[in-house]
Amino acid sequence: MKRLLPFVIIIVVLAGALGAYFYMKRAALNTSAIPPATAPGSSPAAAAVAANASPGAQPPHFRGSENAPLTLEEFGDFECPPCGLLFPVLKGIEDEYGPRLRVIFREYPLTPNHPHALAAAQAAEAAGLQGRFFEMHDMIYQNQTTWKDLFDVRPVFEGYAKQIGLDVERWKRDQTGDAVDQRIFLDGNRAHSLGVKGTPTVFLNGVEVPFEQLTPEGLRAAINKALANPNH
Repeated sequence: MKRLLPFVIIIVVLAGALGAYFYMKRAALNTSAIPPATAPGSSPAAAAVAANASPGAQPPHFRGSENAPLTLEEFGDFECPPCGLLFPVLKGIEDEYGPRLRVIFREYPLTPNHPHALAAAQAAEAAGLQGRFFEMHDMIYQNQTTWKDLFDVRPVFEGYAKQIGLDVERWKRDQTGDAVDQRIFLDGNRAHSLGVKGTPTVFLNGVEVPFEQLTPEGLRAAINKALANPNH
């Protein structure tokens, strides 16, 4: 399966590649612009799609409380510039809402548009096998502008692995192992089943948050509305 994974991912995301291009051509996440204070609503159609979606890799990588009343699920590509801009936004939201919010990250590397996206996903997932997924996730996003234009990112990611205290030799083997391949593949299946077209795509309790609302103000409005109306 490991030899086929890049081709499978290309097939899964090909339909979304053009959508991702236009996502990235839209205005970058301007945190100074406050969008309309609307929040995603829970509709029967949205609930049905979420209920029937592929489950994705299990257990999912998440921060926050497992029993939080709200779940925010991001489908991201480590090489995607808007995803890099969203990273500190979500970190701030995580800190603000604490145990009231569970934040899940799902792999959705948009290959071949982003030549290093799959390698970055593999690096993070291999770190996850040693319980350090988010440490690697954060390092990759924090330094996105320093590695995304390199010809070979492997030495850079290996440096991150050393910094976060991984067993580097195991991590190097795991990157191309079946466990990592399967997690990326399953997250891609979930993205496809939910109709994800590009990155970043964010769902709040199974309902997609509009791209224009992926700002501190927009996410806060959506979360506060959902907290105030837990049954809607």
